[in-house]
Amino acid sequence: MSTPTADEAVYIVSTFFAVKGISQTTKSLEIEIDEIGLTEKFQDLAQKMEQRNLIARLEKNSSGTFIVVSRFQPPPARRAWIPRALFAGTIATVMVDGYYRAIATNSIAKVGDPMVVAIFYTISLMGILGIHELGHIIASKKHKLRTSWPYFIPGIPIVGFIPTFGALIMSRGLIVNKNMLFDVGISGPIAGLVVAMVVSAYGAYLSPLIPSSVAQDLTANQGLVEIHSSILMDSTISLMGKHIPGKELVMSPVLLAAWFGFLITFLNLLPAWQLDGGHIARATLGIKWHKILTYVSIGILAATGYFIMALFVLVFSMKNPDIKLLDEISPLSPTRKKLFVFVMILAFLCAPLPFSIFT
Repeated sequence: MSTPTADEAVYIVSTFFAVKGISQTTKSLEIEIDEIGLTEKFQDLAQKMEQRNLIARLEKNSSGTFIVVSRFQPPPARRAWIPRALFAGTIATVMVDGYYRAIATNSIAKVGDPMVVAIFYTISLMGILGIHELGHIIASKKHKLRTSWPYFIPGIPIVGFIPTFGALIMSRGLIVNKNMLFDVGISGPIAGLVVAMVVSAYGAYLSPLIPSSVAQDLTANQGLVEIHSSILMDSTISLMGKHIPGKELVMSPVLLAAWFGFLITFLNLLPAWQLDGGHIARATLGIKWHKILTYVSIGILAATGYFIMALFVLVFSMKNPDIKLLDEISPLSPTRKKLFVFVMILAFLCAPLPFSIFT
């Protein structure tokens, strides 16, 4: 690190902390500081350093507390047309999927014009995914963390397959501490879940009921496929008055969009690897338990039939097993620790279960 940059780094640190000592190597600068207002001050300091293409890490040992400054190479800017093209492609695959699902559903019970149903299906599913990603973006903005635009991933628009593999955003900045990691992780699933609940209620309203005997005949002849629901989705259907003895609900495509929303929320909240739940677990329980829970989650995915997802998490967790924080010293706030329990309960409530609490 050249002397002018070192002088600048020391000056910036001195505006936040009392500097006790300085030592320098060819690759980094170590600045010993006091610990007054450590968490809040360091977050502001780290983000100010990042603006100057410097990384500030907080370290502590028996000798004292240090800020280690080194160079930061920002990730290259990606082409703006890529997320737009993926978004358009995902809308197309979801529209096609919704259209054919509407035709298939109409062959059993009338749900409406296939094109109109496909539009509502697309708005519902893309709304759940979009608001999920918007939740991440808002939390990132709050913490002054730079992110990419959402990357929507088109699926396979054939009935029986998945019309989209979800969406993701990529951090273009540095995650400072556990509070920031937790907030960015939890914001997406909560935001998406709220929309999924609304879509579930409307989808249940649109879904027709048929006699149970007819449903059994259709199931036996493979004209109707049973889909396991979650406790939250079952509760919404019940509130809409669609759990009636002697009748079976035929899921409208809009209700199916809500089902995808609950499934995505469940998968994202698993405390594994770089999933949202993994970020939350890493912030709450630390590196060791994050690794253990990643393998537990892989087992849960495999046991519930999501083999591709289990393999995906396994492979990528081996390549990138941890999330690097600039501040590993500051603890997670007590409120967020309590929220972790709530998040794990939500994951269970969103999980597709082979039973219904209303039957």
